Amino acid sequence: MAEKQYLTKKGYEERVALLENLKIVRRKEVAQKLKEAREQGDLSENAEYDAAKDEQRDIEAQITELENILKNSEIIQDNDKSKDKVKLESVVKIHDVEFDEDVEYIIVGSSEADSLNNKISNESPLGAALIGRRVGDTVKVEAPTGEVEYKIISVEN
Repeated sequence: MAEKQYLTKKGYEERVALLENLKIVRRKEVAQKLKEAREQGDLSENAEYDAAKDEQRDIEAQITELENILKNSEIIQDNDKSKDKVKLESVVKIHDVEFDEDVEYIIVGSSEADSLNNKISNESPLGAALIGRRVGDTVKVEAPTGEVEYKIISVEN
Protein backbone atom coordinates (compact mmCIF):
# COMPACT_ATOMS: atom_id res chain seq x y z
CA MET A 1 0.00 0.00 0.00
CA ALA A 2 1.22 3.49 -0.85
CA GLU A 3 2.36 5.80 1.90
CA LYS A 4 -0.14 8.40 3.12
CA GLN A 5 0.67 11.89 1.80
CA TYR A 6 -0.23 14.82 4.04
CA LEU A 7 -1.05 17.98 2.12
CA THR A 8 -2.23 21.43 3.01
CA LYS A 9 -5.46 22.50 1.34
CA LYS A 10 -3.47 24.84 -0.91
CA GLY A 11 -0.97 22.10 -1.79
CA TYR A 12 -3.79 19.72 -2.68
CA GLU A 13 -5.49 22.31 -4.88
CA GLU A 14 -2.20 23.10 -6.67
CA ARG A 15 -1.67 19.42 -7.45
CA VAL A 16 -5.24 19.00 -8.74
CA ALA A 17 -4.77 22.02 -11.04
CA LEU A 18 -1.42 20.72 -12.30
CA LEU A 19 -2.90 17.28 -12.99
CA GLU A 20 -5.79 18.84 -14.90
CA ASN A 21 -3.37 20.94 -16.96
CA LEU A 22 -1.22 17.90 -17.78
CA LYS A 23 -4.23 15.80 -18.82
CA ILE A 24 -6.11 18.43 -20.80
CA VAL A 25 -3.53 20.86 -22.18
CA ARG A 26 -0.14 19.14 -22.26
CA ARG A 27 -1.41 15.80 -23.60
CA LYS A 28 -3.03 17.61 -26.57
CA GLU A 29 0.14 19.63 -27.23
CA VAL A 30 2.28 16.49 -27.34
CA ALA A 31 -0.27 14.62 -29.47
CA GLN A 32 -0.11 17.48 -31.98
CA LYS A 33 3.72 17.38 -31.97
CA LEU A 34 3.62 13.62 -32.59
CA LYS A 35 1.14 14.06 -35.44
CA GLU A 36 3.30 16.72 -37.08
CA ALA A 37 6.45 14.61 -36.68
CA ARG A 38 4.73 11.53 -38.20
CA GLU A 39 3.71 13.60 -41.22
CA GLN A 40 7.40 14.24 -41.93
CA GLY A 41 7.81 10.63 -42.99
CA ASP A 42 10.58 8.26 -41.85
CA LEU A 43 10.36 7.97 -38.05
CA SER A 44 13.66 6.10 -37.65
CA GLU A 45 15.74 9.29 -37.94
CA ASN A 46 13.16 11.85 -36.87
CA ALA A 47 14.48 13.92 -33.92
CA GLU A 48 11.19 15.78 -33.47
CA TYR A 49 9.32 12.49 -33.17
CA ASP A 50 11.82 11.13 -30.62
CA ALA A 51 11.64 14.36 -28.58
CA ALA A 52 7.84 14.32 -28.62
CA LYS A 53 7.78 10.65 -27.52
CA ASP A 54 10.17 11.50 -24.65
CA GLU A 55 7.98 14.44 -23.65
CA GLN A 56 4.89 12.22 -23.80
CA ARG A 57 6.56 9.64 -21.53
CA ASP A 58 7.55 12.36 -19.03
CA ILE A 59 4.03 13.81 -18.95
CA GLU A 60 2.46 10.38 -18.43
CA ALA A 61 4.92 9.68 -15.59
CA GLN A 62 4.01 13.01 -13.96
CA ILE A 63 0.30 12.25 -14.32
CA THR A 64 0.75 8.83 -12.70
CA GLU A 65 2.78 10.31 -9.85
CA LEU A 66 0.24 13.09 -9.19
CA GLU A 67 -2.69 10.66 -9.33
CA ASN A 68 -0.95 8.45 -6.75
CA ILE A 69 -0.22 11.41 -4.48
CA LEU A 70 -3.81 12.66 -4.67
CA LYS A 71 -5.28 9.17 -4.24
CA ASN A 72 -3.21 8.62 -1.09
CA SER A 73 -3.41 12.14 0.28
CA GLU A 74 -5.05 13.49 3.35
CA ILE A 75 -5.73 17.19 3.63
CA ILE A 76 -4.51 18.42 6.95
CA GLN A 77 -7.30 20.02 8.89
CA ASP A 78 -6.07 22.32 11.58
CA ASN A 79 -8.80 23.06 14.09
CA ASP A 80 -6.43 24.84 16.46
CA LYS A 81 -7.37 28.49 16.09
CA SER A 82 -4.50 29.91 18.15
CA LYS A 83 -2.60 32.49 16.14
CA ASP A 84 0.75 32.26 17.92
CA LYS A 85 1.35 28.49 17.81
CA VAL A 86 3.41 26.84 15.04
CA LYS A 87 1.35 24.45 12.92
CA LEU A 88 1.09 23.34 9.31
CA GLU A 89 1.04 26.29 6.91
CA SER A 90 2.60 28.56 9.55
CA VAL A 91 5.23 31.02 8.41
CA VAL A 92 7.85 30.84 11.16
CA LYS A 93 10.73 33.23 11.61
CA ILE A 94 13.49 31.74 13.74
CA HIS A 95 16.84 32.94 14.99
CA ASP A 96 19.82 30.59 14.58
CA VAL A 97 21.66 31.18 17.86
CA GLU A 98 25.03 29.82 16.69
CA PHE A 99 25.21 31.78 13.43
CA ASP A 100 23.29 34.80 14.78
CA GLU A 101 20.99 34.97 11.77
CA ASP A 102 17.25 34.94 11.15
CA VAL A 103 15.59 32.49 8.77
CA GLU A 104 11.96 32.18 7.72
CA TYR A 105 10.26 28.87 6.89
CA ILE A 106 6.81 27.68 5.91
CA ILE A 107 5.77 24.41 7.58
CA VAL A 108 4.19 22.03 5.04
CA GLY A 109 3.42 18.32 4.57
CA SER A 110 6.34 16.14 3.45
CA SER A 111 5.33 15.96 -0.23
CA GLU A 112 5.19 19.77 -0.40
CA ALA A 113 8.64 20.36 1.10
CA ASP A 114 10.85 22.56 -1.07
CA SER A 115 14.09 23.76 0.49
CA LEU A 116 14.73 26.24 -2.34
CA ASN A 117 11.53 28.05 -1.36
CA ASN A 118 12.03 27.65 2.42
CA LYS A 119 9.20 25.13 2.74
CA ILE A 120 10.12 22.52 5.33
CA SER A 121 8.28 19.34 6.17
CA ASN A 122 6.47 18.91 9.45
CA GLU A 123 8.31 15.56 9.58
CA SER A 124 11.81 17.05 9.22
CA PRO A 125 13.81 17.39 12.44
CA LEU A 126 13.38 21.19 12.49
CA GLY A 127 9.74 21.11 11.38
CA ALA A 128 8.84 18.50 14.01
CA ALA A 129 10.66 20.50 16.72
CA LEU A 130 8.77 23.69 15.79
CA ILE A 131 5.25 22.22 15.62
CA GLY A 132 3.21 23.25 18.65
CA ARG A 133 5.74 25.81 19.87
CA ARG A 134 5.12 29.54 20.35
CA VAL A 135 6.92 32.85 19.88
CA GLY A 136 9.78 33.11 22.38
CA ASP A 137 10.27 29.34 22.66
CA THR A 138 13.70 27.86 22.01
CA VAL A 139 14.11 24.54 20.22
CA LYS A 140 17.18 22.35 19.88
CA VAL A 141 17.57 20.19 16.80
CA GLU A 142 20.12 17.44 16.27
CA ALA A 143 22.01 18.08 13.02
CA PRO A 144 24.96 16.29 11.40
CA THR A 145 27.25 18.99 12.82
CA GLY A 146 25.78 18.65 16.31
CA GLU A 147 22.93 20.24 18.19
CA VAL A 148 21.59 23.51 16.75
CA GLU A 149 19.53 25.97 18.80
CA TYR A 150 16.78 28.19 17.37
CA LYS A 151 14.59 30.81 18.99
CA ILE A 152 11.13 31.45 17.53
CA ILE A 153 10.80 35.14 16.67
CA SER A 154 7.41 35.23 14.95
CA VAL A 155 4.59 32.97 13.79
CA GLU A 156 2.05 33.86 11.09
CA ASN A 157 -0.99 31.62 10.65
